[in-house]
Amino acid sequence: MRAELVKCARHSRRKRRVRKKVTGTTERPRLAVSRSHRNIAAQIIDDLAGRTLCAVSTHSESVRQECPYGGNSHAAAAVGRAIAEKAKTLGIERVRFDRGGRCYHGRVKALADAARENGLNF
Repeated sequence: MRAELVKCARHSRRKRRVRKKVTGTTERPRLAVSRSHRNIAAQIIDDLAGRTLCAVSTHSESVRQECPYGGNSHAAAAVGRAIAEKAKTLGIERVRFDRGGRCYHGRVKALADAARENGLNF
């Protein structure tokens, strides 16, 4: 139990450290990624206005049809493609990437690569 609390605290510290440096503006909103064991989600957030412009997760119907299990790199890439498509419809091309305190590999990297391939610049 103790090790779990320490791991959670380390993740919270990393997340705060990243969020101090990465803020979303109207011209360049923040692409925030949150990941759990079974799912992954991405949001595009304007921090100055304090609102979420669009969001996609593995719970979304379009992504759920493509891949029923949300805890792998294939599902993360599907979320990356879907968030890039939604951003295009809103006229968003440039974002700042917020990995949420997670390491940039695996599912987080798959989501970022898929978003880049579909037109988001970060």
